[in-house]
Amino acid sequence: MDALSVVALVAASAAVAGIARRTAVPAPLLLVAAGLVASYLPGVPEYTLDPHIVLPLILPPLLHIAALDSSYLDLRANIRPIALLSVGYTLFATLVVGWVAHLVIPGLPLTAALVLGAVVAPPDAVAATAVARKLRLPGRITTILQGESLVNDATAITAYRVALAAAVGEGLSWGEGVGMFLVAAAGGIGVGLVLMVPIHWLRTRLGEPLLQNTLSLLIPFVAYAAAEHVHASGVLAVVVVALFLGHRSWQVDFATRLQEEAVWRMVAFLLESAVFALIGLQLAHVAGKIGSFSPWEVAGYALVVFGVVVASRFVWVFPGTFVPRMLSRRIREREPGVDWRTPVIVGWAGMRGVVSLAIAFSIPILTAGGEPFPARNLILFLTFTTVIGTLVVQGLTLPALIRALKLPERDPLSVTLAEAQAQSEASRAAERRLAELVADPGNALPEPLLDRLRTVLEHRRNSPWERLGAVNPVTGESADGTYRRLTREVIQAEREVFVRLRDERRIDDEMLRALLRRLDLEEAAAYREAAG
Repeated sequence: MDALSVVALVAASAAVAGIARRTAVPAPLLLVAAGLVASYLPGVPEYTLDPHIVLPLILPPLLHIAALDSSYLDLRANIRPIALLSVGYTLFATLVVGWVAHLVIPGLPLTAALVLGAVVAPPDAVAATAVARKLRLPGRITTILQGESLVNDATAITAYRVALAAAVGEGLSWGEGVGMFLVAAAGGIGVGLVLMVPIHWLRTRLGEPLLQNTLSLLIPFVAYAAAEHVHASGVLAVVVVALFLGHRSWQVDFATRLQEEAVWRMVAFLLESAVFALIGLQLAHVAGKIGSFSPWEVAGYALVVFGVVVASRFVWVFPGTFVPRMLSRRIREREPGVDWRTPVIVGWAGMRGVVSLAIAFSIPILTAGGEPFPARNLILFLTFTTVIGTLVVQGLTLPALIRALKLPERDPLSVTLAEAQAQSEASRAAERRLAELVADPGNALPEPLLDRLRTVLEHRRNSPWERLGAVNPVTGESADGTYRRLTREVIQAEREVFVRLRDERRIDDEMLRALLRRLDLEEAAAYREAAG
């Protein structure tokens, strides 16, 4: 694949994702559909998922982004259901799918069937994050799905390595497999714990935002590579580091945070778009190598595997939700109550993604004895159909299911009230600190500048409360909303004057960039308040 093909993939997938934002169709589904169509168009190059690229180069930044956007405190509060899904369900699905595939597909050895089970077991981090962001699921369900998707890749990859070692004839016992799993998990967490503190220390000491953001882009790759180098879980190392950095992000310079958020949003958009497009583009490549199986046989096997993948999740989720609560009073007291709707949503939100395909493509062509890997092409095809099936069937119906179940939504009034109370408390502390500072002669300020500081603090304190008040009968805006809109308008007026002065050669381009950057930061602050 040449450079032009890569550029075309990124550009086309970004364009399709942009179109999806203007429609009711979720971007992942439209991207997969576009990839499916493009895979059969003449002149479209053959895009093959190389596991040596996807796993170390695409998976780490996607996991890093998802972990940065997650709440460490919320994940810790829901560690039990997350562990049941990310570890328990992934291993359960590996065994169930493998066993059924072994029984249904003639001549498929159990070890090879377990390889298939491990490949299709983990719901995808990208798909889970996209679903949670698009559908605005209740907070606890979103946390559980995100937490599961952050960890289950590590479980599936380790289970895959154990099953693969047995399938290729390396003579790995079940005890050795369990040991490999524990070592990989403990090692990945350990590497993350070792790296997170010095990386955060370095981020807070680098004074230049450009250097800090360069470091930020390297972090997921460093964590993944370091863990894999010692045969530990790179996935867990990335997640541990990112959760720590996200939890401590407030300690980093404000300019770094502004740039970092913009950079990572762009990276996430491009990678997620390209990843889902790549899934669709695999159809022609995979379908042409099914082998001696007839189309009807393959279709039947695909339906069976897809059905088992979906059903096994419900078989695990419902008991996993209610049985621990029945057996433990401590769980009932510490965790909020749930009804049957929660496991229905969690059970149906199990879309698979690019990680499953990348793992499948890493299956070796030959075993240790030099023989062809049993039904390798069929496993690739069944992985592809399972990924597409979950994205299309579950992805298309999940919004309707959520609407039908009428899940409780967060009350916007209570959210704004909590924000107002928090802002009021912070503003009082800021005003006390300002009074202490101006009492020192070394901090003397002209009265107009001091009044400006006080006005900023007062506006920040009143802004959330004003959103609770009456709206403008003409525009439908609150007073705070009108203030933000007018702020953006006057900033635009200033910006046009600066550009005119540059064009008249009364200021140079370097001064223009400095002045525009100052306005951009003020407008970004206004936008953030509006978004809040």
